Amino acid sequence: MSLNKIFDIAGSGMNAQTVRLNTTASNMANAQSVSSSVEDTYRARKPVFAPMLERYKQGITDDYGFQNPATSFNPRDVAGEGVNVLGIVESNQELQMRHEPNHPMANEDGYVFYPNVNVVEEMTDMLAASRSFQTNVEVMNTNKQMIQRVLSLGQGA
Repeated sequence: MSLNKIFDIAGSGMNAQTVRLNTTASNMANAQSVSSSVEDTYRARKPVFAPMLERYKQGITDDYGFQNPATSFNPRDVAGEGVNVLGIVESNQELQMRHEPNHPMANEDGYVFYPNVNVVEEMTDMLAASRSFQTNVEVMNTNKQMIQRVLSLGQGA
């Protein structure tokens, strides 16, 4: 693996963690939003990550256009090429239904619906994403130092 490729891998990790931080921020911002119907209620969102392997770069996909790790994995690609954000999915956990007949958003039965956002889980995700981002920054800095040392080898004599 070349030293230059490390920048690409760490950069893809930083991009993925930025998506994770953005979805977490969106979830936390909407944690207390209410609705009078299940359909209009905000649902927690999570990013879906997958490793980018050499065969992913070659465009091998399944019938639905997604790259299938089960069919495209090859042991020689273990090191990978970074991380890919496949998309963002909504949580299918139950929404919180509360009986608040005096709430302005209450439906005809007096219920309001709150999102299925767990604030403690979101804070944990935020910390983990932040630390992962920092780790990728450190990987890039270490790689930069290694390249600078390799370049300086020829200068001393």
